[in-house]
Amino acid sequence: MDSTDRIANVRDYLGDPSKADFSVQGEVVEHDGSVLLTMAPRTVGTVMASTVYMWYGNVKARMKTGTGRGVVSAFILLSDVKDEIDYEWVGVDLQTAQTNYYFQGIPDYTHSGNITGLSNTFEEWHTYEIDWTPEKITWLIDGEVGRTVEKKTTWNETANQWDYPQTPARVQLSIWPGGADTNAEGTIAWAGGRIDWDSEDIQRDGYYYAAVSEVEISCYKTDSAPGTNKGKSYIYSDAKGTNDTVVDGDKPTILKSLLGSGLDMDKDYAKESSSGTQEVIPGLSGGGPGTNGQAAGDANGGSGSGGNGGGGNGGSSTSGNGATGTDIAPVCTVTGFTQDCSNPAGISDDSQNTGVKQERALGASAFAALVAVAGMIWL
Repeated sequence: MDSTDRIANVRDYLGDPSKADFSVQGEVVEHDGSVLLTMAPRTVGTVMASTVYMWYGNVKARMKTGTGRGVVSAFILLSDVKDEIDYEWVGVDLQTAQTNYYFQGIPDYTHSGNITGLSNTFEEWHTYEIDWTPEKITWLIDGEVGRTVEKKTTWNETANQWDYPQTPARVQLSIWPGGADTNAEGTIAWAGGRIDWDSEDIQRDGYYYAAVSEVEISCYKTDSAPGTNKGKSYIYSDAKGTNDTVVDGDKPTILKSLLGSGLDMDKDYAKESSSGTQEVIPGLSGGGPGTNGQAAGDANGGSGSGGNGGGGNGGSSTSGNGATGTDIAPVCTVTGFTQDCSNPAGISDDSQNTGVKQERALGASAFAALVAVAGMIWL
């Protein structure tokens, strides 16, 4: 990974993975055969997400983490219903990789575990690996197993469900300010304290950074669900958002603009009217490439293309919603590294399981999620 040519800004990416391997929110910089994820003073840092999904499989990232009080680096798998498998590093502890997993975003920190005794994670390259199957998750560093969690140990008797990540996920790499003043005190303490925006690193480089030199994604090999990757896209058939509701199919994934969704993929920005009166889309002032959410165009109404504000990918926003048997989704608003999505019409909380109720995140994405390409290697 010595170039940013295959990294698209989320404002420009509309769901065609042939045009980009990753989408990015923030700033990436080419440096010495790698790509730097940067965090300039008083910014929210950078998050880079794969444009394809993996439904179980193996992923490796060769990287150096950020350093400094309050600086957090991450390498994770994240699904549209917020199933998650994590590596995280705190910049004041460069000998430890923190690991965790979540089912549909339910915050259960008893799932965490540390891998210790590493050499300096900021100064030295390490290969971090997640091996994910329907039965277990294994975290490896430089080829050595650091932690294993088996699905059979994750049964939640109270909720009557497996608290185990089980839905198609994107690969995400990021650097973010855990020690920002706006964060909760508990988060700041976990991140090693309040971030120093005037540190020697900032004065020297102009930003904090994590470096990535290689990412390799290999999809799970199976002929039957769960875990297949035969089609072009994943959608969900039920509001539960579990692996038995994932449909591996051929729904399209490319939007015309960020206003589009699985229900209307050709929806575009409003045009300027012939009378000169602006046709404003409610809630989108400043949201599009033109003014007041309009498409940029000439006096004859020619329009430019919109960007994806939803954490672009090869067919999915970071979060989406879908009713049973459909691939509809609400418009999501990007705020920092999160998206605020409301439930779509027709889905009651009673139809959702614990995780989906809490996070208001379900199924089909804004694009109708794209399947991950087996054995994709980006060097």
